[in-house]
Amino acid sequence: MNNKKTTSWGAVADWYDSLLTSKDSFQNKVILPNLLRLMEIKSGEKILDVGCGTGFFAAEFSKAGAKVSGIDVGEELLVIARKNAPKAEFKSASAEALPFGNEIFDKVVFVLALQNMADMKKAVSEAARTLKSGGKIFLVLNHPAFRNPGESSWGWDQEKIVQYRRLDSYISEKKSKIQMHPGDNPSDVTWSFHAPLQYYFKLFNKNGFVVEKLEEWTSHTKTPTGPRAEAENRARAEFPLFLALVACLPERQVDKI
Repeated sequence: MNNKKTTSWGAVADWYDSLLTSKDSFQNKVILPNLLRLMEIKSGEKILDVGCGTGFFAAEFSKAGAKVSGIDVGEELLVIARKNAPKAEFKSASAEALPFGNEIFDKVVFVLALQNMADMKKAVSEAARTLKSGGKIFLVLNHPAFRNPGESSWGWDQEKIVQYRRLDSYISEKKSKIQMHPGDNPSDVTWSFHAPLQYYFKLFNKNGFVVEKLEEWTSHTKTPTGPRAEAENRARAEFPLFLALVACLPERQVDKI
């Protein structure tokens, strides 16, 4: 499968950049502060941002003192990324064939990116190859247990005055077509690849990672008034939008003579 044609967000690069940089976006309000807290970036660390898009997160990693590299298959995205994060290095490349040597980076980050990659196994394998001994991988996903394209939705129980989350499938892996900019050109689509939680844990284990942390992040938005406001706000607080996983490559043992 040619991922450059099927999963790149390059066709909507300008809109995507404005979406991320909006002060009230999930990226700004939820993902960024939590991710920076988890990463504990130290000055001089080498960080790889896989599926970096327009460089929104790469720019913040640079501000924190890291030496940042970013890769994406969308050339249009990288043009913007180089403006947003001028201190970072960006390359047009697939996550399935990273253009870097072995044991280069201290940290590798996938922010809402791995689920748009057809070969997640190869992407994680490549990330492991480029990580230093003791390095860490940070994975942020649309929560696979509650956000499965075409298989999950909100529902309303008028009798109980409860907003609930409906899930029609979960365990089965699935490929779904996603319109990149809702309400705009319906032909601008990408693909999302759903997998259950156990898939990611098995994938990490196979590549030598040890999972250190799992966090679930909810929406920051609130319904201020209205007959359903209380129920909607409670549902937002109960059903997380995002899942974050942090995994480490244990220090490689060196044989002593």
